[in-house]
Amino acid sequence: MIHPTAIVHSKAKLDPTVRVGPYAVIEEGVELGADCVVGPHVYLTGLTTIGAHNLFHAGCVIGDAPQDLKYKDEPTRLRIGDHNVFREHFTVHRSTKPDAETIIGSHNFLMANGHVAHNCLIGDHVIMANGALLGGHVEVQDRAFISGNCCVHQFTRVGTLALMQGNSAISKDLPPFTVASRINEICGLNSVGLRRAGFTTEQRLELKRLYLWLFRGGKNLREALGQAQKKFSGDAAKILLNFVAGARRGVCADLGRATVKSGEE
Repeated sequence: MIHPTAIVHSKAKLDPTVRVGPYAVIEEGVELGADCVVGPHVYLTGLTTIGAHNLFHAGCVIGDAPQDLKYKDEPTRLRIGDHNVFREHFTVHRSTKPDAETIIGSHNFLMANGHVAHNCLIGDHVIMANGALLGGHVEVQDRAFISGNCCVHQFTRVGTLALMQGNSAISKDLPPFTVASRINEICGLNSVGLRRAGFTTEQRLELKRLYLWLFRGGKNLREALGQAQKKFSGDAAKILLNFVAGARRGVCADLGRATVKSGEE
């Protein structure tokens, strides 16, 4: 199952069902679970633990050293779950310190030329389209969709079922269920994603009312949040409220509200 031109370290741990393509390189600290497929010219390195049924297309670099000037060549870690697809030339870097990990969950679809930096935490069923870039320590929650050529600044969070429109960029937290547009702006709810995820009409209506209350009500966000925590009690609403309450970098502003502020200034 290993192409004769591939280079696999004798101490690498590969399940017998793993397939390794031509000119791939797998180094000592790598562990590969059942039925993984490693395509041609893939480079797997670092203390990298990979689950079952993962597919690495040509040219991926997985587990290489972090791009951090403070990194001192320590043996750091990357952990990947099951059933992920890494398309051509996707890169994932391991953590900066031995007591931390870069983590990618399961059932993610990570398209060509994208990048996940050191110490990121990626949930399950996440989609990153071509050229999407995540800085260090970014958290992407389950079922988020990051479109082509999007940029996410280090230490930023992307909430569950949030969607980033193509070429958008954020350096503030993107709340769950919302749609990012341009730079640090949101323009409504990810209605299609909510329906596909099985959210009921009642849940979607409550989220719409909550969105209007928080982001288009004309109130200071902290003031609006305090009032909303008493007013909205649904499970989906609580996810959005708890996310906003936990924001440390600020939260992306509504597109219409941002335009009004710009005009006033």
